[in-house]
Amino acid sequence: MAELQEVQITEEKPLLPGQTPQAAKTHSVETPYGSVTFTVYGTPKPKRPAILTYHDVGLNYKSCFQPLFQFGDMQEIIQNFVRVHVDAPGMEEGAPVFPLGYQYPSLDQLADMIPCILQYLNFSTIIGVGVGAGAYVLSRYALNHPDTVEGLVLINIDPNAKGWMDWAAHKLTGLTSSRSEMILGHLFSQEELSGNSELIQKYRNIITNAPNLDNIELYWNSYNNRRDLNFERGGDITLKCPVMLVVGDQAPHEDAVMADSGGQPQLTQPGKLTEAFKYFLQGMGYMASSCMTRLSRSRTASLTSAASIDGSRSRSRTLSQSSESGTLPSGPPGHTMEVSC
Repeated sequence: MAELQEVQITEEKPLLPGQTPQAAKTHSVETPYGSVTFTVYGTPKPKRPAILTYHDVGLNYKSCFQPLFQFGDMQEIIQNFVRVHVDAPGMEEGAPVFPLGYQYPSLDQLADMIPCILQYLNFSTIIGVGVGAGAYVLSRYALNHPDTVEGLVLINIDPNAKGWMDWAAHKLTGLTSSRSEMILGHLFSQEELSGNSELIQKYRNIITNAPNLDNIELYWNSYNNRRDLNFERGGDITLKCPVMLVVGDQAPHEDAVMADSGGQPQLTQPGKLTEAFKYFLQGMGYMASSCMTRLSRSRTASLTSAASIDGSRSRSRTLSQSSESGTLPSGPPGHTMEVSC
């Protein structure tokens, strides 16, 4: 497994008083399914996992996660963990377009690339943060390598393979919509797209004018050909780690579980997601002294360190309720806490 590239860059983000920028290194390594690029921020902390992120279709690690990890309150978290941001093959900035006929990896194969990354970095465990297709990839990886995953934050995950009705709708949409509009419809709700906010305009411009749009379509096709993760209530296929399940209330493929958020909560509500992430980490035994200044019982607490995936529905238990929506596909029970200060 050879390193192909390493460049030194500096992360641009608003810093809190007294903070200094974290250096970042971008690496590319060969895997059985091709080269994969990832960027590392910070240095490993003793007895702490790395935070490893995986982005959704149409995005790369910067366009998917920068608003979240640049958020002021997030700086407390990133000072305590090393971060690894994975770009799906061909999604990294400056990526060349794959040649005609290139066989893009399946989502299962993308998950099988992650051990090569961890081996290269000599990291033993991670907390995964994934959005959409990236959430699926990290879930598949956690099923295959449960001993290396301490926790998962899954945003807008769809654990099910496409059914015949989904395929028919997808084909019909493809007859009347451009590639970029179909991908935007995956990322955002029709209400958001019709509103054409500044955020929507920004991401429409990013995707429509992406020089690697052909590569993006290959990732999109792999997502649409995903296998069912086969999560079942009380079944044999389970995640063995705590899970925080997040879905925006305008996500195009799930019901609301996060108040006031759009289809991409890491973009539209980074503050609420940061607070919930801190809560989740505390439930895992990290950052015990962190103060939750924004987390409220009734609104931002629509997240939990114990989430359920039940059939075609994926929703979390709120902190202000104890109603059940299935069982968590994980082994030990997760922590549920109400935090205020």
